Amino acid sequence: MANIQSQIKRNRQNEKRRLRNRTIRGAARTADTNARKLLSNDTPETKEAVMQAISALDKAVEKGVFHKNTVARRKSRLMKALAAFTKKSA
Repeated sequence: MANIQSQIKRNRQNEKRRLRNRTIRGAARTADTNARKLLSNDTPETKEAVMQAISALDKAVEKGVFHKNTVARRKSRLMKALAAFTKKSA
């Protein structure tokens, strides 16, 4: 346990931020997972799920939860999988 006042305050701030970021990170991960599940199955709402995942990831970057390159990589992989899915189903 810290006994320096500035570190005590910093710990409080970090805990608040951790709890705030947790919901955003969880929503982005859930959307990503759902999109990947739909990509493995043949369902018509796959493209919509991928777009929702991309939106959730972009929001997470805006809030500073994920690094922009991490999200760019995830979005790229999702779009690549969607392209393969549409090519396969067409």
